[in-house]
Formats: sequence, structure tokens, C-alpha cells
Amino acid sequence: MSLAWEPVIGLEVHAELLTEAKIFCGCSARFGAAPNENTCPVCLGLPGVLPVPNGKVVDFALRLGLATNSRIARTSRWARKNYFYPDLPKGYQISQYELPICEGGYVEIDVGDAVRRIGLVRIHMEEDTGKNIHDARADASLVDFNRSGVPLLEIVSAPELRSPEEAGAYLRALRTLLRYLEICDGNMEEGSFRCDANVSVRPAGSSELGVKVEVKNMNSFRAVERALAYEIARQIDALESGEPVVQETRLWDPEAERTRPMRRKEYAHDYRYFPDPDLPPLRVDDGWIDRVRADLPELPRTRRDRLVRQYGLPRYDAEVLTARKDLADFFEEAVREHPNPKAISNWTMGEVLRVVRERGLDRELVIRDWPVPPRSLARLVRLVDEGKISGKIAKQVFEKMLAGGGSPEEIVEAEGLVQVSDESELERAIREVLASHADKVEEYRAGKEKLFGFFVGQAMKRLGGKAHPGKLNELLRRALSAAPKGEERP
Repeated sequence: MSLAWEPVIGLEVHAELLTEAKIFCGCSARFGAAPNENTCPVCLGLPGVLPVPNGKVVDFALRLGLATNSRIARTSRWARKNYFYPDLPKGYQISQYELPICEGGYVEIDVGDAVRRIGLVRIHMEEDTGKNIHDARADASLVDFNRSGVPLLEIVSAPELRSPEEAGAYLRALRTLLRYLEICDGNMEEGSFRCDANVSVRPAGSSELGVKVEVKNMNSFRAVERALAYEIARQIDALESGEPVVQETRLWDPEAERTRPMRRKEYAHDYRYFPDPDLPPLRVDDGWIDRVRADLPELPRTRRDRLVRQYGLPRYDAEVLTARKDLADFFEEAVREHPNPKAISNWTMGEVLRVVRERGLDRELVIRDWPVPPRSLARLVRLVDEGKISGKIAKQVFEKMLAGGGSPEEIVEAEGLVQVSDESELERAIREVLASHADKVEEYRAGKEKLFGFFVGQAMKRLGGKAHPGKLNELLRRALSAAPKGEERP
């Protein structure tokens, strides 16, 4: 990228809300039902019906507004956004326009060692449309209206992002926040967390905005970053070649790894917004806001910083553990059982997360069926800390716990896995190893010190992997340095 150009990126995120019912009717809002199963005259937009707002949607909008330090409008207004697509049979979408429920606010992201606050223009509520399906049959396109009326929050950032990487960091931070608030599962593949990007370039140092292009059809963080990188480079190439950048909507083609034109970019006046006559203004009083505020959880960045401060964890550990609220909950419950935060962090980030991913347990907003309970993991770490089992044996015990073998203590007892710390038993094994490998003992004493690991491995093997590593090393070094050549021989 030329240093003479500066990208300007603003993101519009649509977050599907985890309510049981749709925004203006009682139909189920859950994903995955048979086509057109969750529909009624209201969400199909049939004549004569009246929409009734779902109060839970307002609760969720307030949660996000408060968590992002937005201004909460005591009075907001529903509007009709007029346009026609086959998946919107009534010809308009109920949204908010000139009076959204939240304005201002910000999302914090890390850029190197600095923290940047990305401003939010607005957060507003709206209904989702149906879904067109174009490839199922050769002779027709199909429409599934299950999604019609599913509640959305549209979160519009200010054009303050300056690179694809910053855009990715913003989206990850926003998704984590939504998941912490338990209002959206953030699943980009299923479309419950969707992003459109507005991107332009301008001469570095200029305060004027360039011609804005909207990019759609990005269903992963990686796709967003790659699409933005492509589009920025395309616009710079056009401008440096003397070609104009056209204001339009473009689609990201992940297979070709390029954007391509979709349609001319609409302006707000193209939608002919007007207040919805079927819905009165929405009024939110201080009591409602206070109730929602009192129910907010500790937010992810606050929790990350607390884990570093309270438990002395490296920042990397705290970031991994607080990426999901349920994972951070798991960690803290285990630490309450046995206060060795770093060891429990290592096990949680390592073995526990490995199994969670292998079994696909992380596809849900909240993991309810952990591979092992947090208290059992803590007790396993305690056995290691007390010197009763080695780290290597602990991994064997963990696998048996996964298979339903019982508590760590029961497994250790039943399998005879208690660590060997008795010096006489360790010394006997060492004598046997040195006697069996006299030639290597001679090589070691001649200066081939890397053979030490070989002796450790042989002694461990004789003791079934249960030897106390520290004591074994100490006694083995003593034996190799003290015993004269040949004395080990039987």
C-alpha cells in the first residue's frame, strides 16, 4: 500500500438477538427450523395486522447501549424503510431512523501497546428480512421467511478505523461484548453477526473523505480483513491511474479473492423513511434503564485487566480466558477450589480448550457440558502441586477423567499412579539403569553430557513414568558424578 493514501473504514454490524420470539410477533426466533415453519400474518406482512414490540428486544438494546457508554434516548421512534425485495413482501422494513434508541458511545480496541476508542454513531433496533435461496433448484429461487421479523441491532461505527487489522480487532471486540451480554451468539457462519464495510481512501493528512464503497458478503473475520485489503488496494490503484471511484455496493468473492459490483449505492433518501403509523414512539424511563444497568455483567476488558491484577496472569492468558464469559467463569471457579492460577490457566487454555474444540462444544453461547468440571481440574492440579503425581501422569489422569473414570483422586488410587518420591526406590532404579548402560555411562563421563536425558528416560521407564522428576534428576546427577567408572557393573 502506498504511504500517500489513508484508508477510512466504517462498519455496520447487524447482530441477531437471542430472544425466544421475533421482534413484533410471537413466532419463534430460533435458527434451524424447517423452511417457513416460524411464520404468521405479522412477520409475513399480510394486510390488516398490527406489530407489537417485544420488550426483551428493548432490554437487549439498552444492555449494549449501556455497555458501550452510549446515550440512551428516553424517546425513540420506529420508522419504515421502504424498498422491495422478494424476501420483504410488505415492501418495507421496520427500523429506526432519525430517533434511534442509542447514540454516541464507543468500543475500545488494542492497537499495538495503545488503546483506541472507536466511536459509535448509533445503535438501533430493526426487524430482519426473510432469506432468498437461489441455488436449491435450477428453475426457481426460493424464499424462507423464518428469519423475517427476527430482531436485530444495527451497530454503526464512526469512520475511524484505519486498516483492515483495526477493523478485525473492532469486530472481535464487539462480538465478545455481545456474547458477554448474552444477547447475540456472534455466529458469522449462520449470519447472526453480519458486517457491511464502508471504505474509502484519501491522501494521507487530508480531512476530507473520499468516495465511499460498501462491501458486503463477508462471513468471517478473515474475510472482512481480506476484502478490505483488496478494496483499499483497488481504490488506490484506480485513483493513481486517474480513474474515478464509483459510489456503489460491491460483493466480496472469497473464491476469487476480489470484490465485484453488486448495485449502485443507495442513499438514505432512496428509502423514503417515515414514522411507522402502526407503532407509537418508544418511551424508556430511568427505572427501566436502572434495572438493565443493574443486570450488566463484568465486561470483558475489565475482567481481563482484573485477571492480570488479581491472579498475576500474563496478559496473553487473561485475553484467552476472557474471550468467552463461560471460559473465564470456568477458570475462576477452578481457582477458587485450588489457588494456583497459572497452572490452572495452562490446563484451561491447553487440555480443556483442546477437548472443547475437538468436541465442538464452543458452538454454543454458553458451554454447559464441560469436558471436566472446574473443581475436578483444580483437584488434579492440586495432586501435582502436592507432589502426588507428575505432570506427565496428570495428563493420563485427565484422559481417564474425560472417559468418565471418576475423580482424579479415585483414578490415581485405582491405577496406582502415585508419584515415586522415595529415595531408596529411585536410587535402585538408577543403579539398574547405569548398570545396564555402562558404555553410555563411560561416554557421559567422557563429556557427552546430552546423554543425561537418556538416563532420565530409562529411569522413568523403569518406574512407570511415576518418578518425581526433581528428585530423580538430583539423584541421577549425584550417581553419575560420584560413582567411578565400572563400579556400576554387576
